[in-house]
Amino acid sequence: MPTYSSLFTGAGLTLMAENDEKIKTLKLKAVRVRQHIIEMLYRAKSGHPGGSLSAADAIVALYFSEMTHNPKKPCDPERDRFVLSKGHAAPALYATLCEAGYFRTKELHSLRQVDCMLQGHPVCGHIPGVEASTGSLGQGLSMGVGMALAGRLDKKPYRVYVLVGDGETNEGQIWEAAAAAAHYRLDNLVVMLDRNYLQIDGATEYVLRLESVSERWRSFGWEVLEVDGHDMGEILDALKKAREIKNRPVIIILETVKGKGVSFMENNVDFHGVPPNEMEYKLALRELEAQWKALGGD
Repeated sequence: MPTYSSLFTGAGLTLMAENDEKIKTLKLKAVRVRQHIIEMLYRAKSGHPGGSLSAADAIVALYFSEMTHNPKKPCDPERDRFVLSKGHAAPALYATLCEAGYFRTKELHSLRQVDCMLQGHPVCGHIPGVEASTGSLGQGLSMGVGMALAGRLDKKPYRVYVLVGDGETNEGQIWEAAAAAAHYRLDNLVVMLDRNYLQIDGATEYVLRLESVSERWRSFGWEVLEVDGHDMGEILDALKKAREIKNRPVIIILETVKGKGVSFMENNVDFHGVPPNEMEYKLALRELEAQWKALGGD
């Protein structure tokens, strides 16, 4: 007859195996999203690869593990909300929504074309699953604060997640919204900061120094969590912890690499808003295919 300790160990091993499989699935999904990003931008001949690639892991973690949402009911009043404040990273959001079942893959192929559904920045009411029209930097967090306040007033259980860029936090409106969120103790609001250290004009610390990012947000009354923004396990743990924090909003600072997943785009500010040419497109897809196979993808 098995002992209590052996039963406990067996259960623990089972949970570990299930968690490992979940993380593997999310990693594969992130690779697929990155493949879509490269394909979309190459076809469009315009767009923003760097910040889309750096944000892919966090967005995948939200849609495929954390958030309550249903592509068949995109306007469900009980759904969690996601606001992509750094709207130029729309390819990452579009690819994720597509993988989640909000629209067909063929829609990705018309990115940025005249009269297409998927414009260069998210358009609310035009694209299933998009909660806010963004692109003018700094505004997304204010929208997220409004949604979180509305959820509280309506006594709804939904949570609001806002992804902001580190260069975007140069905008004063970010800090007005941050102050309001802390004042109203919005514990149903989570900000995820894509800390890749680069913006269109160069290094964030050269354009307008941000450090210490964590201390700045703490001074505004936020709970601060810091993780590797490409480590699925760390991202999931932070999201779980964020749910347990009460009476204050939470920011998860994601330490990321601009252009993550494509070697020649990584930490290369030239790819902030420049799509790959044909040679770069083929090389990028080759690298991502290798990553897919290394993870055991079919």
